[in-house]
Amino acid sequence: MNHTITEYEAVINTCKSLFIKKTRDYGTAWRILRPSSITDQIFIKAQRIRTLEEKKVSMVGDDISGEYVGIINYCLIAMMQLECGPETPLELSVDEVNELYDKYATETKNLMLAKNHDYGEAWRDMRISSLTDLILMKLLRVKQIEDNEGQTLASEGVKANYQDMLNYAVFALIKLSSSTL
Repeated sequence: MNHTITEYEAVINTCKSLFIKKTRDYGTAWRILRPSSITDQIFIKAQRIRTLEEKKVSMVGDDISGEYVGIINYCLIAMMQLECGPETPLELSVDEVNELYDKYATETKNLMLAKNHDYGEAWRDMRISSLTDLILMKLLRVKQIEDNEGQTLASEGVKANYQDMLNYAVFALIKLSSSTL
């Protein structure tokens, strides 16, 4: 489990470094996005990964790893947006973004640790394509919850789905990095 924590934190640190650099470049322009738009951005990235997994050729040249990083960062944006709400200013300081990023990344890592304990790190024996499919399934669930205006009868809310997608993307990046060694 300690190996998983080290790998997980390395992935999150890479994602965070890029996110903070983009925050310095662009500010928090992402604050203008509605939750459904963030969900659609994640969907685009997950769908591109699936297409590349199936076709084995990229016409644009961007690799699958970059798309998983995008999924992680958009999931964190989604969680930040859920907390901030429309009354929060569009422009947040880099320090505020850094704090929010760490808060949700830590919450999500703790969820992963609990689930990893209960599931015995089953993700290590899964195919990366299955992780992609699970992300797509979670996206369809979130879209349905959004279409139902957040109302659920027996299901977890959107935040839990974003956390699961983030964790699946981290697992995929860990598996991708270990397969290139």
